[in-house]
Amino acid sequence: MKAEVIGSNAPHLERELERLLAFEHHDPHSILGAHLDGKHIVVRALRPDASSISLLVPGDAPRPMRKRDLAGLFETTLDGRVTLFPYQFEIHFPDGESFTTYDPYSFMPTLGDLDLHLWGEQKDDRAYDKLGAHVREMAGIRGTSFAVWAPNARGVSVVGDFNRWDGRVHMMRTLGGSGVWELFIPGVGAGANYKYEIRTRDGNLLLKSDPFAQRMEVPPATASIVHQSTYQFHDADWLAERARGEWIKSPISIYEVHLGSWRRVPEEGNRPLTYREMAPMLGDYVSRMGFTHIQLMPVMEHPFTGSWGYQVSGYFAPTSRYGSPDDLRYLIDQMHRRGIGVILDWVPAHFPKDEFSLGRFDGTALFEHADPRQGDHPEWGTYIFNYGRAEVRNFLTASALYWLGEFHADGLRVDAVASMIYLDYARRDGEWIPNAFGGRENLDAISFLKKLNQDVYRLNPGIMMIAEESTAWTGVSRPVFLGGLGFGFKWDMGWMHDTLEYFTLDPIYRRYHHRDLTFGLLYAWSENFVLPLSHDEVVHGKRAMLAKMPGDRWRQFANQRALFAYMWARSGKKLIFMGEEIGQWREWDHDSSLDWNLLEYPDHRELQVLVRDLNRIYRGEPALWEADTDPAGFRWLDADDADSNTIAFMRTAPSTGRRIVCVCNFSPVLRSRFRVGVPGPGFYREILNTDSAAYGGTNVGNMGGVEAAAIPWHGFPHSIAIEMPPLAVIWFSVP
Repeated sequence: MKAEVIGSNAPHLERELERLLAFEHHDPHSILGAHLDGKHIVVRALRPDASSISLLVPGDAPRPMRKRDLAGLFETTLDGRVTLFPYQFEIHFPDGESFTTYDPYSFMPTLGDLDLHLWGEQKDDRAYDKLGAHVREMAGIRGTSFAVWAPNARGVSVVGDFNRWDGRVHMMRTLGGSGVWELFIPGVGAGANYKYEIRTRDGNLLLKSDPFAQRMEVPPATASIVHQSTYQFHDADWLAERARGEWIKSPISIYEVHLGSWRRVPEEGNRPLTYREMAPMLGDYVSRMGFTHIQLMPVMEHPFTGSWGYQVSGYFAPTSRYGSPDDLRYLIDQMHRRGIGVILDWVPAHFPKDEFSLGRFDGTALFEHADPRQGDHPEWGTYIFNYGRAEVRNFLTASALYWLGEFHADGLRVDAVASMIYLDYARRDGEWIPNAFGGRENLDAISFLKKLNQDVYRLNPGIMMIAEESTAWTGVSRPVFLGGLGFGFKWDMGWMHDTLEYFTLDPIYRRYHHRDLTFGLLYAWSENFVLPLSHDEVVHGKRAMLAKMPGDRWRQFANQRALFAYMWARSGKKLIFMGEEIGQWREWDHDSSLDWNLLEYPDHRELQVLVRDLNRIYRGEPALWEADTDPAGFRWLDADDADSNTIAFMRTAPSTGRRIVCVCNFSPVLRSRFRVGVPGPGFYREILNTDSAAYGGTNVGNMGGVEAAAIPWHGFPHSIAIEMPPLAVIWFSVP
């Protein structure tokens, strides 16, 4: 359908309008809006949904615009006007409704050449301030600017509540060769639902959520929501103290939390708590239990609740399941005011294939790698980011910086790093492409991670970047200038596997697996390690932590207590998953609350008390954390008594010489007058005994401590003879 247009350049405009109506125009501003045409100004508006439009110019009477064709092009000419002027449209609809608005096509671009250059070069640390939807004022008019990267699209429109989801109304323009489409829409404010309607190269229409959306609808709805934060943080003292800290030489005890199942509200249909409801309850609990940090499983928006947040569709939007973005800010702020750090799980390794999201965003492989041997994740059925593309790297880096800067997160635990750095991860021969040197390393991903870590540490003093990396890759937590990936910490997956392998065995078989206890100390200082007993170990048929333990009920609890005390004394920062501290029997279920009713039973309460005391003593004893990454902070006293299922070691704080001796008996046998070599004479005070009656044990102990004797043992000139309870761990302070 051809449209008749007025003006001296009418034939050219007809051709341009045909492109516009075909949804293929890269610059609708060149046609629509006010344009000088000889000695007069022509004003055009495309509103296919309108029955009539009047032009409103200050000081003039309303001027009806002529509808030139069925496509909805309205025009009027102002003779004698040769300069542009402010104006509005009064738009009437067939159903009798009407409203007045400024013309979106009368505003200058909201992004400049420098913005576009930085975006294309992976140098825009705050790309989230430019792309996406932002409430702002242009030429004194309030509205929302929209910008989206879709370089291979033939046309892009903003659709939403404000235009009846009609893609013909708010067509966007491209800015140079950047692939960024932009439009400022006056009158649109916070709370408006929107998406992008994208016409692909082959003519198909896609309806996509905004990759930079800062808020999304509650799933399964998928619209983006214009958001403007009004939250004021009150954690300046916390951030200042954090910047002065050195986490490697500090106590770190992390409580991993899934917000949707920590507690629920059975009286209201078993709904999860909101961010704001969670804040005081979780804050008080974690503070009372003595953890230094919480780690939230991914709070970024995700379509499938059963993914636990690990298939992200909103890299800048907290999930709306629990409230607004400012509600999450409130939760983090409340944690900081209680002295608790907040680590967020973050997933740059892959993303879901849902049609509304990032996958094939403009009809082409944009965020993901085009070759399925590099772009498809065979293990999770997801897409893999194209780490070699500057805009994709900028997108991910901006996401990390957004959570750290705008939400004051204290760190990011980066999920599935191994799947990023190996081209053959979860692939058989012939299913992957070697790198330029014939190797299996993903050089683009490695380069991205190094640059990411350098950027986030530079801009956010005192934060932590923690890698979940399950292989023997060298230097994950070493600085980039020393050839490392630049993370601050790495999860010790080997320790987790070996330790659980040992503890799940009946003690009669443990002597044959003693190496599982000692092997990790051969590499314990090769990285800055976190010892994790995470959610992954209590789902999918692996059984709850307590249920893994062998023996009758008493022995299960005793084993659990011993595991925790051994873990807290060993080199490495600590992490346990919610529920482990109360002895959850059943596997974790993301759709139901933890079984808090278990605390009605003494043994569950006593296990919880032990974890609280472990944290209290741990935080007060620098020997247990000051030299976690230094072999000078650890010394074996006895590593070889496999037949007795015992080990003994000493932790030291180099700055003060403060020392703690840890003796572990992982057999169900009481060992009376059990002798352990120690470094010198004096009274060795018993500061923790997991067999204490206060923790549900048999109360076998050493009456507060024991005096060392000048009896050589284990290569030391002195030794102590102690009462060593079954399935127990004892800590002694060294005089």
